[in-house]
Amino acid sequence: MGSVEWYRQFLANPSEVQIEVMESFPKQTYRNRCTITTPDGALTLSVPVKRADSKQLTRDVEISYQQRWQHQHWIALTSAYKRTPYFDYYADFFSPFYEKETRFLVDLNEGLHEVIIRLMANDVAIGNGQWAIDRKRTTDWQGLDLEPCFGNGQSILDLLFEYGPESCLKLKV
Repeated sequence: MGSVEWYRQFLANPSEVQIEVMESFPKQTYRNRCTITTPDGALTLSVPVKRADSKQLTRDVEISYQQRWQHQHWIALTSAYKRTPYFDYYADFFSPFYEKETRFLVDLNEGLHEVIIRLMANDVAIGNGQWAIDRKRTTDWQGLDLEPCFGNGQSILDLLFEYGPESCLKLKV
């Protein structure tokens, strides 16, 4: 669940974005974490991975389930976003990622990315390089011009749960 800025760059020119999975897995990156906004401030959620050596490829990094991270993440997401306009509509798209185990980190990330793109723009085709975004929408969910600051590394979920399908407009794509 990348940052708002990452999705801004991605949606501006998706054909130029490549996700590298053949590199050695670098630690301390956003490949397995995101920052969400909670009533108490920013909260970083990390997906624990099985011990990776310095030469392990990113595509081979496995998720660890020794901790109850899925339950903790879902509680955090629900707590942070339950009062946003679109959480009730979108929660069912995200809950399966917190109910079943996914073996590889890249598969989890790809699945979440596809859901996010589908929810932001109903006419986006995943997997074939065609990212047609509906630019006809002109107002946010209440018809108001709400411009919160989404440029500080927050997860795209902050924007998505607040603006729903209008999120791509807020990214000024």
